[in-house]
Amino acid sequence: MTDPISRKAVNKAADDRLALYDAVLALETREEVDAFLADLCTPAELRAFAERWAVARLLDQRLQSYREIAQEAGASPTTVVRVARFLKDMDNNGYRLVLDRLKNKN
Repeated sequence: MTDPISRKAVNKAADDRLALYDAVLALETREEVDAFLADLCTPAELRAFAERWAVARLLDQRLQSYREIAQEAGASPTTVVRVARFLKDMDNNGYRLVLDRLKNKN
């Protein structure tokens, strides 16, 4: 049987994630996103997000090797492989969704 306190903590964490998603969806400009993320994340966390996004964009272009992508993005080869795996094999499809929407927007 699951501990009621543990279940409560899991439910709270899920509710907190949904509240975060709602907060992000409420942002309207790049400046608002920048201000919110600067408050929410450490500089290292923001750099990690930006690095992964750079890797995803480079992988999507399919013009370079993983080693070249790592060098251009300033990422580790492990990060490149991880992002590539999420682009190809994971059910989330978050990277793919945003990459495709941005392509269609431009």
